[in-house]
Amino acid sequence: MTTPSSALDYFYWPTPNGQKVAIFLEESGLPFTAHPVNISKGEQFAAEFTRISPNQRIPALVDSEAGVSIFESGAILLYLAQRSGQFLPTDVHGSTEVLQWLFWQAANLGPILGQTVYFLNYAPEHLPAPVARFRKETVRLYTVLEHQLAERDFVAGTYSIADMAIYPWVLQYDKQGMTLDDFPNVAAWLMKIGERSAVIRAYEKGEQIRPSGQTDADRTNLYKLE
Repeated sequence: MTTPSSALDYFYWPTPNGQKVAIFLEESGLPFTAHPVNISKGEQFAAEFTRISPNQRIPALVDSEAGVSIFESGAILLYLAQRSGQFLPTDVHGSTEVLQWLFWQAANLGPILGQTVYFLNYAPEHLPAPVARFRKETVRLYTVLEHQLAERDFVAGTYSIADMAIYPWVLQYDKQGMTLDDFPNVAAWLMKIGERSAVIRAYEKGEQIRPSGQTDADRTNLYKLE
């Protein structure tokens, strides 16, 4: 891991939480320097990263110009949206709509889908009860998102940090044992965001950091480290 070198230094690994902020940085045009933190090698536990992210989890952002250091992907998205004046409405109704879905992702979608992926793909033994529990909740959350997208192009009406937060998690629907046959609105939304040039760039850069062919080995080792 390298030390901060520019106004915005982004420390991450291309996991769903890491990709959230990577998408914002590409969308916003803010100049930044990316610093890979290889979580499959335990680099998140290094003393220099712990000073930036006390929870020892990626991602983290350092804004040296403002003297600000931030961990937690949702907090970083909110900070950058407020800093840049982008992807977060300024009116109370619009901002509240975005923020409630941002927190929905952080408190519901991410934790549940993360557990679903683990118990389906990386647990050392198959455990029917956890698989059934998290599968049921995953379907429920997809249904919530499907209904929200029934009459709007994006989660909060206009493209926002809420979409950026949710997209990387839903993109892994196959690892969650899901198909999108029963979620046509989610499928259309996923395609729409995936076609954005900034999103494509974010994932291309992530692929350069961690080739997708190494994902399973990296993830298995990650769970061993935890």
